[in-house]
Amino acid sequence: MFKPVLAFTLILALAACSPSKPAGDAASTAPAGGISGAGATFPAPVYAAWAAKYKTEAGTTMNYQAIGSGGGIKQIEAGTVDFGASDKPLKPEDLDKNGLYQFPTVMGGIVPLVNLPGIEPGKLKLSGPLLADIFLGKVKAWNDKAITALNPDLKLPSTPITVVHRSDGSGTSFLFTTYLSSQSPEWASKVGGSDAVEWPTGMGGKGNDGVAAFVKQTVGSIGYVEYAYAKKNGGTFALVKNKAGNFPQPAAPSFSAAAASADWNHAPGNYMLLLDQPGADAWPLAGATFILVHKTQTDAAKGAAVLKFFDWAYKSGDADAGSLDYVPMPDSVKTMVRQQWSAVQADGKPVYTAQ
Repeated sequence: MFKPVLAFTLILALAACSPSKPAGDAASTAPAGGISGAGATFPAPVYAAWAAKYKTEAGTTMNYQAIGSGGGIKQIEAGTVDFGASDKPLKPEDLDKNGLYQFPTVMGGIVPLVNLPGIEPGKLKLSGPLLADIFLGKVKAWNDKAITALNPDLKLPSTPITVVHRSDGSGTSFLFTTYLSSQSPEWASKVGGSDAVEWPTGMGGKGNDGVAAFVKQTVGSIGYVEYAYAKKNGGTFALVKNKAGNFPQPAAPSFSAAAASADWNHAPGNYMLLLDQPGADAWPLAGATFILVHKTQTDAAKGAAVLKFFDWAYKSGDADAGSLDYVPMPDSVKTMVRQQWSAVQADGKPVYTAQ
């Protein structure tokens, strides 16, 4: 039997990361022992692709644990890693409370993943309110009239629906449940939108990999994963009706369409949600993923190493991001973020200045 991957650790060789303008002697050499990060599984495929190319400039190791956004937030708050990764952006007051700074790396999309033999990927159509009713346990079989009404051309079975959700604190869950809250007053009042909720029904898998694995082995199931995981596993994804009433295909163009109206310049703390955006081709379940670092660094070299890696990714990682159906950040946003990095300091000096 296929066993779900509950969590995975990426041990990756990364480049020597001295800053272009060091903050004292400590920042002028590669950090001993490497750098470490933990958090979101949503961006793990693209982070792995970036690191595989960046390791040709080896000299520092980076240990990234894809443990879920909730775990990443806890670890960076506790100072046990050099950076955290989260698909749930922290609000400015939460950043200030813990002395943190966040910046986006890429944007992507979440898709409903189903196990319905005979149904091809991208053929099943769902809506936000219908997804909420399914995850509330109100719609119990695949031939329910609410589903067949949206899919008159599909022969849907009477198979019972098995809901699969995240068991860990998850930014993917935050985006998914926040979207459901916007679509269903009942969901909003009974469950709400958060990285960890009291699920009304179903079984839990850890990480995007865990959810994808449970769906793969359970006929009649439905879960939600970042699109790269559905693509990687060859899973059957469903389409979701957007604000314009259309059913776009999930892919980089529809994720880009969702991000088109994002005004990052007026997003305090870089807090930005891209859910249910206007636009004929916008995918309704889109979001950015974020890196979290301490504004005051106790180790300038490690702080510089983290920023230098993501600076390299901004410059050289767009092709890999696109190949995995993530959307690179616009050049204007990258420029804005690089300017913000001066706020990450050690001994009163920026640890890294992008060129």
